[in-house]
Amino acid sequence: MVDMKLIFLGTSASTPTADRGLSSIAIQRGSELLLFDAGEGMQRNFIRSRLGMNKRMKIFVTHMHGDHCIGLLGLLQTLSLHGRSIPLDIYGHEKLDEFLKENMRIVNFGLSFEVKMHTIKSEGVVIREKDYEVTCCEADHLIPSFSYCLVEFDRPGIFDLDAARRFHIPEGRLYGMLQHGKDIVFEGGLIKSCQVLGPPRSGRKIGISGDTRPTRKLRNFFKECDLLVYESTYGRESYNKALENFHSTASEAASLARDSGVKKLILTHFSTRYKETSVLLDEARSVFKNAEAAEDLDIVDIPYKESIQ
Repeated sequence: MVDMKLIFLGTSASTPTADRGLSSIAIQRGSELLLFDAGEGMQRNFIRSRLGMNKRMKIFVTHMHGDHCIGLLGLLQTLSLHGRSIPLDIYGHEKLDEFLKENMRIVNFGLSFEVKMHTIKSEGVVIREKDYEVTCCEADHLIPSFSYCLVEFDRPGIFDLDAARRFHIPEGRLYGMLQHGKDIVFEGGLIKSCQVLGPPRSGRKIGISGDTRPTRKLRNFFKECDLLVYESTYGRESYNKALENFHSTASEAASLARDSGVKKLILTHFSTRYKETSVLLDEARSVFKNAEAAEDLDIVDIPYKESIQ
């Protein structure tokens, strides 16, 4: 089992406020860190959250607007000044590589670690690891933009010790193989892991919208997310503004979460016109009850499904 939590490093739209930094979300999954967007100055909340400077890390950028990517420069320099030594992977639009290299050339700073740039050229799987993958879907914004999902693969079912004993399997290495879903040969016979394991246990699914209008494609992409973090730049009174700027209202975010069968919705990316987000949260909850409004440095634990039965 792998512990997972989400930390909000910035929740404001376009410009920071006294209480909110610009867009950035961290998912801490075991010993690995996955960052989604890096708005200007986000490294301050990164440091305050004590996320660690030398962890295995991947960064996913939704689009090339300044409030989502300018903070990469400061973050990379901060990591380097703190002595990071292991490589870091960055995923995003093809212009992201040019943006980083040109600005680093102009400012003239080097890094103590390798940065591996990965251009996202199409929707689908961005990166696949042993027990999870990150996928992307085209968002509907003013410029090319992606939404992301972190999707864990199913885990083997619960090990049935009594069933294993009926096969007279000795405890030790063979038990371990079966517990990890591998079939074994014992005393000349094949024993399948499904004979000693319960049904597979579902992994977790977390959605990150970035900036976007709600679309049918995104409703399908975020289907049955355990947690969806979705932009809520405006309230319904500013619907025309949302249309004009290709953003979403709180009620639209809630409608998409409801229609996607999402378990929990957290609103973020709030326009600075809202001194309090309670009006946006009330609007969302009138459509989808299990909604929250994010604050900078909020921490959200993401348990396995069976842990909340």
